[in-house]
Amino acid sequence: MLVNLAEILALTKDKKAAVPAFNVYNMETVMGVIAAAEEVNSPVILQGYSRLFDSDNGYYLTAIMLAAAKKATVPVCVHLDHGAGLPEVMRALHWGCTGVMLDRSTLPLEENIAASREACELCAHAGVPMEGELGHIGAAKDGVSTEHTRTDEAVRFVKETGVAALAVLIGTAHGRYKQAPVLNIARIKEISEATGLPLVLHGGSGVPDDQIQASIDAGIKKINFGTDLCYSFLDEGFATSRELVGIDMFMRGPVEAVKNFALSKMKLLRADTIL
Repeated sequence: MLVNLAEILALTKDKKAAVPAFNVYNMETVMGVIAAAEEVNSPVILQGYSRLFDSDNGYYLTAIMLAAAKKATVPVCVHLDHGAGLPEVMRALHWGCTGVMLDRSTLPLEENIAASREACELCAHAGVPMEGELGHIGAAKDGVSTEHTRTDEAVRFVKETGVAALAVLIGTAHGRYKQAPVLNIARIKEISEATGLPLVLHGGSGVPDDQIQASIDAGIKKINFGTDLCYSFLDEGFATSRELVGIDMFMRGPVEAVKNFALSKMKLLRADTIL
């Protein structure tokens, strides 16, 4: 069933669990994630990366995500991930996304707040909750930042923007880590208690399981997985014989690989206990 970002995150209230958010890229990755969610009765967020919303790729992908969400027996949110600006946000709203993220975290605080507030007000007119980001979560290949989101700035950001969820910088990055990251669990707890808002962990791929669960206990309610989902799909695809030329048959293995990856993360996040 199709729900919005605020509705799906509200399911985690008073529960030591988080909703998994998977970056998907085609029909097959959507199929794998939805199959996993239905198998363990887990809510799930299907999300598309910002660059896809700069072309027709986003148009087609959103249609697939929405079709899967409406057919699913579990709550599903269709989300724009790391929206680069208002054009991407507008396309996400126009194409039917039920959650939107604007990422202006590279800007100074004042400018980030202003841009996020403008986008949040725009999304509100469409009845779509928005996720913001405070503290730029960069790429793992460039190293993990030792600076973390400040609690006082998070309180101000939430109050002045109206976001429904907040991605925070607490020791993660996007991509594959050169060494396992160490999360600032104490800072997560501080920000969670000070803002009262669902917090989001980006760069979930490669974070040790014990730290994932500790972050959830501290207040993380949405965790993003992108890189490892891509590898699960691609590794199986590369291992599949090219003699299998029926594309639907060729894709069975990659779909199953994505499903198994998603299942492991749903159980890790205790998402199978939410409903």
